[in-house]
Amino acid sequence: MPKSSSQAIEASLAPVTIAETSFADLKFENTDESYRILLYHPAKAPPAEGWPVLYLTDGNACFATAVDALKIQSAYPNGTNVCDGVIVAIGYPSDQPYDPLRRSWDLSPPPGRVYPPFFPDTPDVRTGGGERFLALIEDQLKPWIEKQVSIDRSRQTLFGHSFGGLFTLYALFSKPDAFNRWVAASPAIFWEDAAILTAERTFLEEHKACLDIELHLSAGQYEGELLAPFHKGTPEEQKRQERAGETRTVGYAKEMADRLAASTTVLERATFEEYQGENHMSVLPVALNRAVQIAFRQIR
Repeated sequence: MPKSSSQAIEASLAPVTIAETSFADLKFENTDESYRILLYHPAKAPPAEGWPVLYLTDGNACFATAVDALKIQSAYPNGTNVCDGVIVAIGYPSDQPYDPLRRSWDLSPPPGRVYPPFFPDTPDVRTGGGERFLALIEDQLKPWIEKQVSIDRSRQTLFGHSFGGLFTLYALFSKPDAFNRWVAASPAIFWEDAAILTAERTFLEEHKACLDIELHLSAGQYEGELLAPFHKGTPEEQKRQERAGETRTVGYAKEMADRLAASTTVLERATFEEYQGENHMSVLPVALNRAVQIAFRQIR
């Protein structure tokens, strides 16, 4: 006679792990705090030239999504045009997706400013650490990664979202040979009087020969002047509309892509993509998927 369907199932829960991934909390030179470096690489021999690699800022928030997107698509390369590769996520020793204080410093271009604390009895918020963070990636993190896994230095991509997107642009304009492909999603171009636009102008003035690099900018539909439907008619609608007019995430990103695409003697390719129905936070998984497709596009 079958057991009653109401009988409780006995089972114990265990932590979920992602296959072929690992992490280390690293203390780099000239830093006071550790960084959590999350690493994915295929469990097979690399190609002779090494693996293409995708570096992610805001690693805690981005790593798992990017790994899943890569695994799913690289399993069917003929249908997706995505090959295997390595993902390196730069995060912080925390179970939370973001460390607001540290990312504000690491991901913002110099010279930076000082702002009131995020929360009572916490430190002031400092910005302007982007130059130091870029040097950390180039001089310390990349060599460490190359000791762990074989990397194709001609196929390196940097991804950032929001402040991370701003950092991606700063890194491109400061050291364009650091990566070959650059993906800036919802970049905070407006930040601190849109100072990144000055860096862009300097970059265009100083680089006349064509650089073999690609830039992809993007933003969600509801990051521009158009508010999301669920914000219409709410008490904060006017405030959000005013804020959208200040940040102009869609407009700033599209205008930058248009300028850089027109400067065909500098970049090989510069594009902009608007993701329909997405807001500043919901756009992240979509943008990460596109970064995977760009970073691991098959070379034919």
